[in-house]
Amino acid sequence: MSELPIRRALLSVSDKSGLIPFAQALAGRGVELLSTGGTARALKEAGLTVIEVSEHTGFPEMMDGRVKTLHPRVHGGLLAIRGNADHDKAAAEHGIPPIDLLVVNLYPFEATRASGADYETCVENIDIGGPALIRAAAKNHVAVTVVVEPADYDAVLADMAAHDGATTLDTRRRLAAAAYARTAAYDSAISGWFAEQLGDTFPPRLTLAGERAQVLRYGENPHQKAAFYTTGEARPGVATATQVQGKELSYNNLNDTDAAFELVAEFAQPACVIVKHANPCGVALAPDGNMLEAYLRAHAADSESAFGGIVAFNRTLDAATAEEMAKIFLEVIIAPEVDDAARDVLARKKNLRLLTTGGLPDPLAPGMTVKTLAGGLLLQGRDDRLVADDLKVVTKRAPTEAERADLMFAFTVAKHVKSNAIVYARDGRTVGVGAGQMSRVNSSRIAAFRAEQAARQAGETESWAKGSVVASDAFFPFADGLLAAAEAGATAVIQPGGSMRDDEVIQAADEAGLAMIMTGMRHFRH
Repeated sequence: MSELPIRRALLSVSDKSGLIPFAQALAGRGVELLSTGGTARALKEAGLTVIEVSEHTGFPEMMDGRVKTLHPRVHGGLLAIRGNADHDKAAAEHGIPPIDLLVVNLYPFEATRASGADYETCVENIDIGGPALIRAAAKNHVAVTVVVEPADYDAVLADMAAHDGATTLDTRRRLAAAAYARTAAYDSAISGWFAEQLGDTFPPRLTLAGERAQVLRYGENPHQKAAFYTTGEARPGVATATQVQGKELSYNNLNDTDAAFELVAEFAQPACVIVKHANPCGVALAPDGNMLEAYLRAHAADSESAFGGIVAFNRTLDAATAEEMAKIFLEVIIAPEVDDAARDVLARKKNLRLLTTGGLPDPLAPGMTVKTLAGGLLLQGRDDRLVADDLKVVTKRAPTEAERADLMFAFTVAKHVKSNAIVYARDGRTVGVGAGQMSRVNSSRIAAFRAEQAARQAGETESWAKGSVVASDAFFPFADGLLAAAEAGATAVIQPGGSMRDDEVIQAADEAGLAMIMTGMRHFRH
């Protein structure tokens, strides 16, 4: 039964794109068309001969359309095993003709949910008959062709054209797999919505669904296969961005660009973030809203690492900034908008990926993050806060107003640096970042070293750590990390606090003349 001709088709779709040409092609091959409701009306208006399902079953559509296809004459036509004597006998006794092709897409529950519709409207957009039909046809894919996406219409017609009106088993298997994936994703959306309505953050049974957006050339490394899936979350970012130009985004591009854009969105002031390997290497606020100056300041913080990096902005990208960025190799640039002059400039860099998002993600919006373990998943809420209710000055000296502004800036950056994280900042920009070390003191030393290097590359003899402030994503377990910052020339520190040795750390800060704030909230990022 590899090749089976299509003689009768049932079409019932909410998304009518491409429907008429597809149905016309079927009718041109002599396929009998069954249909329901709005789909039947659309086909008739196009001049096609259609048998309504109510006529086919002998029962009218009822209960506001909730009951129309749930009938043995429909499901028997889909589920009957062709050539099975018992099935053939039952079909003959009850007048059940076979249905060879099912074309169904579901009530738009996901779109209804995303629109913020009320409870009753969401419930009414839960499709019952559609999933039942799809699952029946997909189960019997040895004999039945099932189509759930308009994107597959052309493939079905091509298969029929190549096989004298029949489809092949390979095609039917592929379409059946797509059908079950669709109903699984649909049920996942409904399940997730019900959990939201009940306030059940972690339901007893978790379902996740995504739609494949791109098969990637490889993953983090060339020997790893990879693909990119979108979840439908309407959060501005790399998953929802428009790619203006450039090569396909790679696995690492996607990961790093997400990291950069999520960080730059934290700032109310115009800002630039440069990321390399998922860590920010340069972050700067824009003096007087000057994006070029923000980029230059971020780039100078670590010009070595910036080469081949990802650059993110939280304002429209202009031509002057684009001209400066075009001087070096960059992988990706992402911004809410890019003006026409800037697009013209960057068009000269044909391989550069340029993304626009149309907006910024809300850093305070709740959400979930997921990590995989062997045999399991780790879920947690998005890190959607920065500090606890009260900032506490714990040293004899309070920070100055300028120090306090830099401390909050540095702590915001530290929230997005891999732990253990130490960030030196001065005048609204990072001057040194220490990331992902096994000991906090080493992160502090690395960040101080980067500040020295940045100063040298700028032609200065004094480390940029002199007069800076320091942020730590978690408490100092010992005073050594704080003392390393003091030795580098830092004047103020911000950290969560909560160590058994907080008193020792505070005493060390006082003895070094540092001002220190405790936030009461840590930001591990592993």
